Amino acid sequence: MNRMLILFALLALAGCVAPTGRYPSLLVRPVEQQDQSEPVRAAAVASADPALDAQITALNDTLAGDAAAFPAAVDRATTATRAARGARVGSEAWLSAQAAISALDSLRAQSLSALVDIDRLAIDRAQAGLPAYPAIAVLRDRAEAQVAAQTAAIDTLHAQLATA
Repeated sequence: MNRMLILFALLALAGCVAPTGRYPSLLVRPVEQQDQSEPVRAAAVASADPALDAQITALNDTLAGDAAAFPAAVDRATTATRAARGARVGSEAWLSAQAAISALDSLRAQSLSALVDIDRLAIDRAQAGLPAYPAIAVLRDRAEAQVAAQTAAIDTLHAQLATA
């Protein structure tokens, strides 16, 4: 038992011996003190582009025309859908309702086409390395909201016609 205690004491003392080799310091190194964050760059400002502004105006006019024509087309489609309530699929009333909803789809297609053209303008600018043009972003948001509203109206009419 004494031998065991002596052996244990020698092992414990061996852990207290100072190392003889050189080890790297745990202090902060100069490279760790350098600022590694991204440099702050000034945001690029888009300069006025009359040709682009003309394209944006034309697309805006297209969207405005579609937005102006859509409510009247919705009213016609709603009336036709109500008239088709209870009618069988393929009947005259049902076909009239489908035609009215198709007119809405046509207007939505024009809005979608304008949205695609707006996206193309933004993509072309990005590919050319030009900064974002704020008027494109505003028009795109408007077009996207318009298409979403038109899609919701069309889906509602389709659902009403399906349950009629």
